[in-house]
Amino acid sequence: MSSFVDLSIIVPAYNEEHRLPPTLERLHRFLQRQPLRYEIVVVDDGSRDGTCRVVEEAMRGIANLRLERQGANQGKGAAVRRGMLAAHGQLRVMCDADGSMPPEEMPRLLAPIIACQAEIAIGSRYAEGAKTAIRQPRYRVLWSRLCNKVIQRSLVPGVRDTQCGFKAFTAEAARDLFALGRIDGWAFDLEILALARRRGYAIAEVGVEWTDDRRSKINPLKDLWNVIREALLIRRNLRTGVYRGLPAHVA
Repeated sequence: MSSFVDLSIIVPAYNEEHRLPPTLERLHRFLQRQPLRYEIVVVDDGSRDGTCRVVEEAMRGIANLRLERQGANQGKGAAVRRGMLAAHGQLRVMCDADGSMPPEEMPRLLAPIIACQAEIAIGSRYAEGAKTAIRQPRYRVLWSRLCNKVIQRSLVPGVRDTQCGFKAFTAEAARDLFALGRIDGWAFDLEILALARRRGYAIAEVGVEWTDDRRSKINPLKDLWNVIREALLIRRNLRTGVYRGLPAHVA
C-alpha cells in the first residue's frame, strides 16, 4: 500500500467480530467506486473475541485494509487516537464498527472540508438534514441529550451532537489535535472538539442519515457518569495548561 492516500477510514473495534465484517465489506464496496485512493484502518482495542481474526481474514479480499493492535483494552478514545496518528490519508474519517452511518453519507460529510469551509466536519443526528430509518430507544435519546447538555454548557457551546461516531479531519488537524488528546474513554470526541475550538479550527456540523443498532454497548447510567467525569477532567486540563501549546485559563 502507498504511504500516501487521499482518504483514511479509522474504525475502532472492541469485541466486534460479528458487527465488523459487514461494515468493512460495505465500506470497501463504496470506496471502490470512488476516485480517491483510500485505506481502511481497524484499530483493535485489546479485544478478547475473534475481532483480529476476522480483520485478518477480510484483508485477503480487501487490499486497502490494515490492522493496528493495542495490547490491552484502553478505551475508544485511545483506539481512535492511535488510528488517526497512524493513518496516511490527507482526509481522515472515524466511523463506528456497527456501520450505523452509511458509507454513502461520506461525500456529504467531507463536502465542507473539500470546499475549504472547515478543517473538521462532524456528523450530526440533530442538524438540518439528519434522518434515521430506525429510531433510538427513548433511554438512548435521553442519554445523548443529557450528555450534550453537560457538554454544551461547559466546553463546546453551539455543537448539537458531539457524540456521533462519524467525524472527518484534515491530516493537519488530525495530527495536531490527536497528538494533544489525553482522554481514552467516551468523552474523547468532546476533548478533540474543545481543543479544536481553542486551536482555531473551523468545525462544520453536517446532518446525516444513520441507523440505530440495538446491540449498542452503552450503559446509560455508568457511561453518562463517565462522560461527565471526563468532561470535568477536560475542563480542568484546559484551565491548568496541561495541553502543550495552549495557554492556561482558556475554559
